[in-house]
Amino acid sequence: MPEISINARSSIRIEGTQVIYFDPFKITDEKHDADMVFITHEHYDHFSPEDIVKITNKKSVLVVPESMKKLVVEQLSEIVGEMIFVNPNHLLMNIVKDDILIKWVRAYNVDKQFHRRESDWVGYVITLDGITYFVPGDTDENEENVNVSCDVMLVPCGGKYTCDAKEAAQFTKKINPRKVIPTHYTDVAGDSEVGLKFKEEVLKLVPDMEVEVMM
Repeated sequence: MPEISINARSSIRIEGTQVIYFDPFKITDEKHDADMVFITHEHYDHFSPEDIVKITNKKSVLVVPESMKKLVVEQLSEIVGEMIFVNPNHLLMNIVKDDILIKWVRAYNVDKQFHRRESDWVGYVITLDGITYFVPGDTDENEENVNVSCDVMLVPCGGKYTCDAKEAAQFTKKINPRKVIPTHYTDVAGDSEVGLKFKEEVLKLVPDMEVEVMM
């Protein structure tokens, strides 16, 4: 079973036969061990070049929304080995890269203005070592991301910019993964209050759901 860790907010690392990162942020160790890095959107706590540099090497593959192409090429073209640009107008298109199946969905707020649909930002559905992970990005539940099938969901639940704990629990119920991990609610290790609230809300709706609170 691949090992999952969360550094801060939505900074996720999964290590199996390959090492993949999502939105690396507040990275302390310069491991340069990333096989693939997935960026959901351009906000500073999701696209942080100074943190991407700490985990990548000349063979690393960077996957980003096509809407960020100019920004990413200018800042990172000499750092990573390859860049893949994904377009959310092509929903759940498949790319297989080094035995990793990559799909994506559009990520946006429904009733808030922080993440607009027209920004063309994304969440990712990644299959590594036979396990499918859904990292929705900064989003609310919306008609374009509720039909994802996955084993593990890493769902934002901090409120304001994304779902709050109750909304994230309802989103989780619709996706119905085997396991769910709450994200994007704190920068402080051990500050688990929101995560525990999310777990409580999920278990009200799906009593047998596996919920792991990491932050």
